[in-house]
Amino acid sequence: MAESDVFSRIEIIRGDITAQAVDAIVNAANSSLLGGGGVDGAIHRAAGPELLEECRGLGGCETGSAKITRGHRLRAAYVIHTVGPVYRDGAQGEAELLASCYRASLELAARHDCRTVAFPAISCGAYGYPPEQAADVSISAVAAVLGRTEIPERVRWVLLDPRAFEAYDARLRQTRG
Repeated sequence: MAESDVFSRIEIIRGDITAQAVDAIVNAANSSLLGGGGVDGAIHRAAGPELLEECRGLGGCETGSAKITRGHRLRAAYVIHTVGPVYRDGAQGEAELLASCYRASLELAARHDCRTVAFPAISCGAYGYPPEQAADVSISAVAAVLGRTEIPERVRWVLLDPRAFEAYDARLRQTRG
């Protein structure tokens, strides 16, 4: 697939990920998968207590991996939970773990025939990943997956934080040339 086709399947918007009418939203979860702050807490609140109940049966999740549940009260059919790395100094394998979050999430999305997927800026909140660096890693990882698969057809980053939005939007514009 041509590189320009890959990047035409990616968009960056400002907004609330819990309100997205997509096949799957990705949750920047903690390893317990039992809810937390930020995006994780917002998704759990919007999806309702059924999400927590389903997550209890998953046995947690390792950093860089992903697990899937139903969307419950969300507009999305599925929630893909992934655990991003805590950013230390950029020399502790953080970039590979972050890229792995995106690859694992997209693999689950494809297995469940999710044609549209919405991501937050994984690890950019409480886990401290600098958005400018995360945007480089994330967009590259997603583009690599999209370059070899037809599903998902559309990937959207939905970002509330102005700094994250600016970083991801600038990186995508730069990549598109």
